[in-house]
Amino acid sequence: MIEAKGYTVVFEQGAPGEEPWGAYVPDLPGCVTTGSTLEEARKHIREAIAGHIAALRETGQPVPPPTSCAEQVTIAA
Repeated sequence: MIEAKGYTVVFEQGAPGEEPWGAYVPDLPGCVTTGSTLEEARKHIREAIAGHIAALRETGQPVPPPTSCAEQVTIAA
């Protein structure tokens, strides 16, 4: 049985001329994707995480545990 893990994902809106949305997983180096919309980027990062973990397992590499966290900090600017 495979244990469910919750990885932190960072979503970034692209600059003009770039893909509209990018996403990456800090705890899985190299696990990145893009999407035309935020929702598409969310779908793609789920697929990317699953594929990344499958590739690690297939090659006998350890799957890093989720250790990152993120939060929004609001300041007066």
